[in-house]
Amino acid sequence: MATTFDPFRDLDRMLSAGFRSPAATAMPMDLYRTGETFVAKVDLPGVDPSSIDVDVEDRTLTIRAERSEGASTDVQWLSHERPSGTFARQLTLGYGVAPDRIEADYADGVLTLTIPVAEEARPRKISINHAGGHHVIAGEANRAEDAPVPA
Repeated sequence: MATTFDPFRDLDRMLSAGFRSPAATAMPMDLYRTGETFVAKVDLPGVDPSSIDVDVEDRTLTIRAERSEGASTDVQWLSHERPSGTFARQLTLGYGVAPDRIEADYADGVLTLTIPVAEEARPRKISINHAGGHHVIAGEANRAEDAPVPA
């Protein structure tokens, strides 16, 4: 079987494997829609709740948190796999959400963000009047591009 050598593809593969975002591994996130809200669940075990900061600016939601190392400096590490330091993660919000109504809860090491769908982006029925009577057509107003997107 013949294989082709593509140095650009191989270089891209090596670079993407070597330079993965530490925030993505330190702050894994699930994002889904349920009913009229989007929900983001961000794993932040071992984080002091007072160090968590969530803000929205220019349709970008930013999550910042700090996890301290916890052990004194005079230890001899045998294994040190849990990341420590300050981490940040961003979501780009579409125009179909209501950023002024976002709620955040932190429990059991999980930050849960509830992002409501904007009123103007919700599905609605449009009534059509015509000479023969009254007819209602259901219309979908929300689009996939209005969903939050991890940055």
